Amino acid sequence: MPELSGIVYTVTTWILPILFAITLHEAAHGYCALVFGDNTAQRNGRLTLNPVNHIDPFGTVVLPGFLLLLGGFVFGYAKPVPVNFAALKNPKRDMIWVAAAGPAMNIGLALGSAILMHAALVAPDFAGQWLQLNLQNSIVINLILAVFNMLPIPPLDGGRVAVGLLPRDLAAPLARVEPYGILIVIGVLFLLPFIGSEFGLNLNIFSWVILPIVESLYSIIMTLAGWGG
Repeated sequence: MPELSGIVYTVTTWILPILFAITLHEAAHGYCALVFGDNTAQRNGRLTLNPVNHIDPFGTVVLPGFLLLLGGFVFGYAKPVPVNFAALKNPKRDMIWVAAAGPAMNIGLALGSAILMHAALVAPDFAGQWLQLNLQNSIVINLILAVFNMLPIPPLDGGRVAVGLLPRDLAAPLARVEPYGILIVIGVLFLLPFIGSEFGLNLNIFSWVILPIVESLYSIIMTLAGWGG
């Protein structure tokens, strides 16, 4: 029983921040799209804080769980919020705001979690420790989610931001990558490092691209939240 309670304790300090992170990330896309004229997410019941509506059975549960068992980098994704970019008031411009809304929400959640960590100091010992672990994990999860999603590969948010910012002759070829984007991401995150290791090269994009940015943002967030710098 003590071992089981320890597992439950650890799982809750990760699963709750993950559910908040992906739920608010996806909801932010939908609310932003609604502001700019597209009510597709609203009509599909995706303007909700109910995490069940945003969970993708494979991407949110099966894939991360499998990778966790392997002991490697945990990768996953939620069910994307449907957006009809043609319904936006200014599709090319507004898609930038809609795409950026998700990562922006994650940055906001990371900052909010860092600020709330002050409350853990005055909470009772057990509750305070549990709350602190949840909030610490929330900061890390949200920053990784924000940075990862800003990689310039459609359908990731960064890819759609790039499509909106680039001139049409460059944006169109990038937009055509979207149907294969997830395969490209998986290849870059997992296949490329494996190939690199066979030749003695460090091609781990997580360790030399994503992680340094996350660490820099973490320092900024903690300083802004009053934890020194």
